[in-house]
Parts: sequence; structure tokens; C-alpha cells
Amino acid sequence: MPAPFEAFIPFVLITTMFGVANLGYHYVHHSRNDGKPPRYGIDNWERALIDRDLRMTGSHRGQGDEINAPEAFKTNSFYRIYKRIL
Repeated sequence: MPAPFEAFIPFVLITTMFGVANLGYHYVHHSRNDGKPPRYGIDNWERALIDRDLRMTGSHRGQGDEINAPEAFKTNSFYRIYKRIL
């Protein structure tokens, strides 16, 4: 009859791997959003503001408090340009 402590090693390994995966996912998700909570239910207006913030600050979640926009904001465009496929 097997001893009950034989199942302890696989249990610890599986629990550790789930913990490592959870912490890795949390770290990636947290760093991707610049430390802010995730956005849910984004409509077209909010997507346009996200694109504007990306063009102005270089970050999807960044917002600036400067009065004047940077010089690159004048030439970069919100519209995507795709190459024509023949």
C-alpha cells in the first residue's frame, strides 16, 4: 500500500508551475498596461483617443499634461496606410 506522502512531490510541482505561470501572466499584463487596470468595453471614440495618446506620448496608456503637442504629432497620422495588393 503506497504511503500518502508519495503524492506530495507531484502536488508541489503542479502547484508551483501554476503559481509561476500566474505570476508571469500578471507581470506581463501589468507591464503592458503601464501599471494601470485593464480597459473593458472600448468603443471607437476611446480607440481614437488611445491612438492619439500613442502618437503624443509613445505609450498606449500614457497621457501628457503639456500644453503644446510634440513636433512629430503634426506629421504622423491616425489613418493607416496599406500597400495595394495586385
